[in-house]
Parts: sequence; structure tokens; C-alpha cells
Amino acid sequence: MIAAVVLAAGASSRLGRPKQLVAFRGRSLLRGAVEAALGAGCSPVVVVLGAQADRMRRELESLEVRAVVNPAWREGMGTSVRAGVHELAAAAEEIDAAVLTGCDQPGLSAEVLSRLIEAYRGRVDPTATMAACAYAGVLGVPALFARGEFGRLATLEGDRGARDLLRERADRVVRVPWPRGAIDVDTPDDLPGAACADPDAAL
Repeated sequence: MIAAVVLAAGASSRLGRPKQLVAFRGRSLLRGAVEAALGAGCSPVVVVLGAQADRMRRELESLEVRAVVNPAWREGMGTSVRAGVHELAAAAEEIDAAVLTGCDQPGLSAEVLSRLIEAYRGRVDPTATMAACAYAGVLGVPALFARGEFGRLATLEGDRGARDLLRERADRVVRVPWPRGAIDVDTPDDLPGAACADPDAAL
């Protein structure tokens, strides 16, 4: 079973309003990320909340997710990754791996996550314990981590995120090209790019 952890705890201080609730093609980026995970067959789907958690919960109504609030979200992304991994441990389900993703990439879709999962399942090297999207010269989220990597994820602190773990053991990462992964929403200047992103463009 492949689970998913959607990181949605940040305050979006550079944007000036919650990026999770930015509308793109008729739905919020948060709802789009969760629906992508569900559409790719991930289960359970854990959503880590923090800033304005009540507003985010309302956005998740009717979706089959496990929402968890990270009380230490102000300390950085690493704490939210830890909260998500701990929630997976509490799920009491046979989880083989987990997809880790944010909710600020407007091009994210179930197809992208399915390609990531398929690349991991079809890996030739049995020592590969991770799969990650490759864009703009880096490996980043969405990324998949085998259960054996959960311990490393649970050690993250502050702003140290999944990208650091991918870089540390790059020889164990299956790379999945996704050029559009470089498009994300961080500042007001990014909003026009999000609004104009073509979902039918090459992955």
C-alpha cells in the first residue's frame, strides 16, 4: 500500500495569503493536491495542517483524508514531515511507501503521482528506496519514500526537508522527469504563472 502525506501547514508569509487556498482551475491548490493523491490510489492520505487549520479543514470536507495539526509548524517544514510520518505510524495499516508532496505546484496531478509510483515499483535497482521528480536541475517533491526511509524522515527538523534526504542518498533515488514541477506559488509574482499554467502541457 502506498500512502501520501500532503504538507499544508505553512503561513505563506511571502505570498501574503494562504497559498493552500489559491484557486486554480476551479479548485484550491490544497484540494487539488489531495485529489491528485487520492486519484493516484494513495491510501491513507494524511494532510498536515498548521496555520489557519480550521479554514483548511473546511476545504477538505467530503474528502477521505486524515488531517493532523502540527503544533510546531512555525519551526519549519521538517516538523510537518515528522508529524505526517507519525500519523502514518498511527494509521495501523500495512504501508509499503509514502508519497510526500506539498500543495503549491499547480501542475500537480494524479498522473504525475502515478508515474512516480510506477517508476518506484518498476525500479531495476533493488537498493533504490526513493523516487523523486526531477526539475530545474534538482530532485524534489513530489517524492516517494519506502517504509525503510520513514526513520530518516522522522528526524527532520526546522526547515530541513525531503530534498535534503534525496540529495544525501541520490544513488538510491529513481528519477522521474517533470519539468513543470519547477512552477510553484511562493510570492504574488508567481500567481500569473499559476493561473496560466496549461494542464495539458507536457509533464
